[in-house]
Amino acid sequence: MMKFLQKFSDSIVKRGVLSTPGWRISMYSSERSPNLYDRLVKCYRERVSVVPVLDEWVAQTGDIRQQTLQLFITNFTKRRRFTPALHIVEWMSRSRNRYVLTPKLAAVQLDLLFKVYGIDEVEKYFNELDDTLLDFPVYVALLNCYAMVKYTEKAEQVMEYIRKFNSRSAMPYNVMLSLYCTNRERVKLEALAREMQDEGVVYNRPTYEILLKAYARFDLEQMERLLVKMESDDWDYINFHTYATAAKGYLKAGGSDKAYALLRKAESLTGVHGGSSTYLSLITYYAAMQRKEDVYRVWDLLPDFAELSNKNYVTMISSLEKLEDLDGAGKILEEWEGTNAAFDIEIPNLVIRAYCKRGDVGDAEIILKRLMDAGKELNALTFSHMALGYLKDGRMEKAVEFTKKAFLASLPSWKPNLIVVSACLDYLQEKGDANGMQELLMLLEKYGSSKDGIKEIIQRFSSNGKPKTENRNETAATEDFYIPLFSSISGGKTS
Repeated sequence: MMKFLQKFSDSIVKRGVLSTPGWRISMYSSERSPNLYDRLVKCYRERVSVVPVLDEWVAQTGDIRQQTLQLFITNFTKRRRFTPALHIVEWMSRSRNRYVLTPKLAAVQLDLLFKVYGIDEVEKYFNELDDTLLDFPVYVALLNCYAMVKYTEKAEQVMEYIRKFNSRSAMPYNVMLSLYCTNRERVKLEALAREMQDEGVVYNRPTYEILLKAYARFDLEQMERLLVKMESDDWDYINFHTYATAAKGYLKAGGSDKAYALLRKAESLTGVHGGSSTYLSLITYYAAMQRKEDVYRVWDLLPDFAELSNKNYVTMISSLEKLEDLDGAGKILEEWEGTNAAFDIEIPNLVIRAYCKRGDVGDAEIILKRLMDAGKELNALTFSHMALGYLKDGRMEKAVEFTKKAFLASLPSWKPNLIVVSACLDYLQEKGDANGMQELLMLLEKYGSSKDGIKEIIQRFSSNGKPKTENRNETAATEDFYIPLFSSISGGKTS
């Protein structure tokens, strides 16, 4: 349901900007020469404020049309470049002698403040707004911000105020329905749905989709009744996601046959305009149902609708891993290697990880050699997955070697596999290899000391800054703890 709220948040700019007469203008207006928008984009890329460029442009040309600025805001927001969009709105707000600050524009500014700075700045801005701007769009934007951070009580207070506008818009109701669905507050959700009917607020497609998703979570019979109603009332409300949502509900409840039947209905609605994302969703759903034939069938359909991208291959390989079809995953990897797609280490990492989790480190070594022979750049996850494979294969010297390589290749966001690291330290401790322990502990402290669990490992294996070397009997209990975990450990991140 958070996805709906995010989509709604993005639509605030579209509804608040593009719905206003005169806002639909060409990007190639007079302000495009010499490339005002390009100069603003350059500011974003260089991480500097767009305000000096706007000031300079006005000084040189005399003005920038409000419609042009509003279109710039929309384009930045669509590309998730929220900071320059916010700076443009704020610049317009400070230039009241040239631009009209409307409730719709204030709603856009409020939404962008939330995206850039969070809820505290939103509340501060709202409390400082002129009373003339406190209209329906602003309250709806505020409502969505509270829903995004799950401030239910404050959202309900804003909703109570919105009711005073006597609007028949489903937008605020959908926001609250989505929040109640996320919170699993069925009583409030159903009461609000009844209120919509009593007040003459017509359900739209988002309303039906939210209710369907909610009932898929906690009442399959009610979900079935709602689905029948949607099919009988207006076929336009039914699309791929309708049946996919219902199928997901059955799947979670163990009703795989009903889920499969609905998913085939969903597939029948994809059509030639379904887009690759729809087919990737089908592959993921069929994999969850253990329908390998359907996974391959849909995969074979993809080239007819879109050029295969890296995202396609990530989805297919991940799905084949769920099906435990690693031979198939290896073949898909080879297919990807034969394309002209940009190299992405995540794709071979997926197959390397799958082989290493299963204990087939030899197959992973073949892929690794292929990558190295081709001069491809490996990353920390590549080495971390290989270390896991060597550990499960009992080749501890290689596990230690690749664990060290993982640290040396790591970025700040990488998280080491602490089970593998601890097992390597156990091995070095048993050998009495103080130098090896010292090297690994130094890497652990340098590259990951701030991460959860690492400080405890450093303390357990060192004393007064020096590694503890103990005999086999003293470490046996620790090793016995790790051995049962080998069959289930995942190797950290999922790629």
